[in-house]
Amino acid sequence: MEHYKIVSIQQHPELKGPAAGWFHEKWGIPREAYAGSMEEALKNESPVPRWYVAVAGSMDGPAQGGGSLRPRIIGGLGVIENDFHNRKDLAPNVCAVYVEEGCRGQGIAGELLGYVCSDMAEQGIATLYLITDHAAFYERYGWEFLCMAQGDGEESMSRIYIHRM
Repeated sequence: MEHYKIVSIQQHPELKGPAAGWFHEKWGIPREAYAGSMEEALKNESPVPRWYVAVAGSMDGPAQGGGSLRPRIIGGLGVIENDFHNRKDLAPNVCAVYVEEGCRGQGIAGELLGYVCSDMAEQGIATLYLITDHAAFYERYGWEFLCMAQGDGEESMSRIYIHRM
C-alpha cells in the first residue's frame, strides 16, 4: 500500500490549484468552481466550505536520498452547504468523494470520511449529509439512510445519508 497523508486545503493552501484541477478531472465541474470554493475556504473562518485530499509522496520537500518525490493527489472530498439537491435544509453536505481507481480497496475513502467527520466535529458541526447512489458503501462508515431527494437536473431520486458525530 502506498503511503499517503490526509490534509485540508487550509493546512496546505499550495494544493489549491492542483486540487481544483484534480476534482475537475474526476467530476467534470468547472475547475474555477472548485478553485472559488477553495479560495472561499481559505479566506473564511467558518467551517464550510472545506476541502480535503489524500496525498501520496512527500509533503515536506525532497525524498530520502536527495531525490524528489512530488506529492500526488490520490483521493479527496469536500464539505459544502448543498451538493446540488432540493433539500436545502439538509446542510452541510460532504461532496465529491473520490479515490483513484488504482488506490481503491485500501481504506482511503473511509479514512477521508473519518477525517472530515472529526474535523467538522472540532469546528462545531454535529451533523453531515451526503447525496449518493452508493448505498452500502457509506453505511460501512457509519452513515445512515435519511430520505430521498431530487438532484438538480436529475430525473431520478437519490439517497440522502446522515452522519451524526
